[in-house]
Amino acid sequence: QVQLVESGGGLVQAGGSLRLSCAASGSGFSINAMGWYRQAPGKQRELVATITSGGSTNYADSVKGRFTISRDNAKNTVYLQMNSLKPEDIAVYYCTCTARVLWQGVRVYWGQGTQVTVSS
Repeated sequence: QVQLVESGGGLVQAGGSLRLSCAASGSGFSINAMGWYRQAPGKQRELVATITSGGSTNYADSVKGRFTISRDNAKNTVYLQMNSLKPEDIAVYYCTCTARVLWQGVRVYWGQGTQVTVSS
């Protein structure tokens, strides 16, 4: 199976920056797309950004121009660089990926989530 471990969340002042990291570990797997979702209190989980194995990216309109998603395929790690943070960005951020495990089909995996808080 695949395990996703997130790091980098915390408290940041409005206008500040933060970088989230998510590393995949395990054996006998091959990752396809990776991405980030977030969920604010009382809200539905929403897409933040995705990136394919070839490097194509997609962003939610609310974060375009402020957030950048990237990945290091050699390390099986995805990053989310967040700049110009706003109180509206407060949420639990979840890492996700699609991966093929040996002798299995393609499955979706999720991290445990990391809290991002922005003070105004």
